[in-house]
Amino acid sequence: MAAGTVARMRLWAAAGVALVAAVLGASIALVVGRETGEDAVTTTVTQDALPAPSTVPTRSVPPCSFDPAALYAARSSGVVTIYANLGADGSAQGSGFVVDGDGLILTNAHVITNVAESRTVRGASAVYVEFSDGDRVRADIVGWDLFSDVGVVRVSRADHGLAPVPLGNSAQVVVGEPVAAIGSPFGQQTSLSVGVVSATGRSIDSLTSGFAVANAIQVDAPINRGNSGGPLFDAAGRVIGINAQIESTSGTNEGVGFAIPINVARRSLDQLVRTGKVRYAYIGIRTQDVTPGISRAFKLGARRGALVTRVDDGTPAARAGLRGGTRTEVYNGLDVTLGGDVIVAIGAAPVLSTDDVSRIVSTELLPGQTVTFTVLRGGTKRTKVDVTLGERPAGTR
Repeated sequence: MAAGTVARMRLWAAAGVALVAAVLGASIALVVGRETGEDAVTTTVTQDALPAPSTVPTRSVPPCSFDPAALYAARSSGVVTIYANLGADGSAQGSGFVVDGDGLILTNAHVITNVAESRTVRGASAVYVEFSDGDRVRADIVGWDLFSDVGVVRVSRADHGLAPVPLGNSAQVVVGEPVAAIGSPFGQQTSLSVGVVSATGRSIDSLTSGFAVANAIQVDAPINRGNSGGPLFDAAGRVIGINAQIESTSGTNEGVGFAIPINVARRSLDQLVRTGKVRYAYIGIRTQDVTPGISRAFKLGARRGALVTRVDDGTPAARAGLRGGTRTEVYNGLDVTLGGDVIVAIGAAPVLSTDDVSRIVSTELLPGQTVTFTVLRGGTKRTKVDVTLGERPAGTR
């Protein structure tokens, strides 16, 4: 990172802390404050997956033990440093990793676009990839997905030897398992940090849109400016996430980092390579968790679920007849918006929380698909509502 540059920063007003995108991500020459995005809970898309990780020839890492030195030796040559020229919007430095023998590289969208600086998003005018041996080559932008903060670039395999890293399955990640992050914090190329998975299934605000990213992985491995876009490895050396954010009051690592789950990134990668864009399902509601205490206090009829607090006008949810809240009451210091439907299932999948709504739509549903929402109305009346999903609006804020 060049001297005097600072990371772009997003404020998380509810907690009074900063979510630092470029802290993991790009180091850039501008400071940008952002509001927290809308908390709409319906998200994204299902896509055909890329070939299974086992099809990628790589050096093996002992599967039943965590050996950071062996993992680093086996995987570091597949991790790169990315430099992006954003023209009038400055420059950025982040990380990335090679995913196939044709030169495809995954990173974050905020590393290769000006999304942190402008509402008119455009890709970098020039992108360079530096390998672990210090050799630097030109890269072409394949595309970006602002909703999940995923970016894809490509280098020519004729320009440099490639060492693809295998992709794992983020749905199998468990709390407490060891992880390793490799990237270029503060421009310090191919640096290793280790830790454990602190939590799974986090719903975090996308730093590049007004929607949430479902199933994010929380880790305590130290990650800082310049780490964005780099891989988060499990003990077997498989990528389970893309390092993307830290939660911080100081703008530097304080032990709470977040990675975009690799299953989300794989879908984005596949669509970007095939069509140049990523499509997301959209219903147009906001929800609140139903807990046993809230359910008892207000006789909601289900111990767990997602209480619809708002239905936006003109959305698929409004057209289908889903009902939002009409009044707000207080329960143990928490505002609860009542009068709306309680979602207890989407299709055959049970809904126990707001995050379940986001996860189910993200992983199982597509724009244009009709799905049955099972809801409770008035505490006891179980109702089936067929919702034809729309496509998420293109605006990023």
